[in-house]
Amino acid sequence: MLEQPDKQRYAFSLIVEQYSEKLYWTIRRLVLSHDDANDILQNSFIKAWTNLGEFQNKSKISTWLYRIATNEALDFLRKQKNHPMDSASGDMIVASRLQADEYFDGDETQALLQEAIARLPEVQRTVFTLKYFDEMKYSEMSKVLGTSEGALKASYHIAVKKITEFLKSHY
Repeated sequence: MLEQPDKQRYAFSLIVEQYSEKLYWTIRRLVLSHDDANDILQNSFIKAWTNLGEFQNKSKISTWLYRIATNEALDFLRKQKNHPMDSASGDMIVASRLQADEYFDGDETQALLQEAIARLPEVQRTVFTLKYFDEMKYSEMSKVLGTSEGALKASYHIAVKKITEFLKSHY
C-alpha cells in the first residue's frame, strides 16, 4: 500500500506523462526553441508540483497546467524582450533560425507560418497558438488566460488576418 506522499508523487507522474507532449508543443510554438521549450516545460511542472496544494478543482487539471505553462512561456518571452542582447539578435529572421534548429523538421512554408506567428503581439500569438494548434475551446482558453471569450475571438480573428497578409506577401 502506497503512503500519501508516494500516492501524490505517483499521481503527479501520471499527470506529467499525460500532458508533457501537449504542453511542450504549446510552449514550443510560443518560444520556438526546443531547448527553451524543454526548460520552460520543466519549470512549469516544478511550479505545478510546488503549488499542487493550491489546486482547488475549480477547473480541469489540464486548464491549470496550460495556465502555468503559458504564463511561464510568456514570462520567458518578456525577459528575452528586455534582454540587452535581444536587439542584436532581433534582426535574425525566425524562419532562418527555425531551419537551423536541428529539432525543427518543417519545410519553408511551416517556417514562414512560424515567422508570421512570431510577429504577432503576445496576446494574439498565444490565442492563435491555443486555438489553431491545440484546438482549445474559447471557454477553456478564457480560464487559462483570464480573458473574456469575446476578446479571445477578436484576438484570434485579427491574428488570422495578420498571418494571412504576411503569408500572401511572401508568395
